[in-house]
Amino acid sequence: QVQLVESGGGLVQAGGSLRLSCAASGRTFSDYAMGWFRQAPGKEREFVAAINWSGLSTAYADSVKGRFTISRDNAKNTVYLQMNSLNLADTAFYYCSADHSIKARASVSPREYDYWGQGTQVTVSS
Repeated sequence: QVQLVESGGGLVQAGGSLRLSCAASGRTFSDYAMGWFRQAPGKEREFVAAINWSGLSTAYADSVKGRFTISRDNAKNTVYLQMNSLNLADTAFYYCSADHSIKARASVSPREYDYWGQGTQVTVSS
């Protein structure tokens, strides 16, 4: 089975940057589509960003487009989420996910993902 471990969360001032990492176990990471989701207190889990199996296609939520960048390093079995120009609305618990399908697409739907990490907290202060 696949295990995902997020890291890089923490407290950051509004306007600042933070880089999240998600390390995956297994030998077939290059076939996975990877996604990032987040959930704030009292709200539903929402899509943030995704990247397809090859890394050539990405998708972003409108709320983060232009500020966040998702990337992957298959040699390290790791996906990243670079977050710039952070604001208070970005405060949430962030989850990494993996779609264990052959040449998987970058999907915005949680139902497409087979594995989930434990998450990491991101808090943006004013």
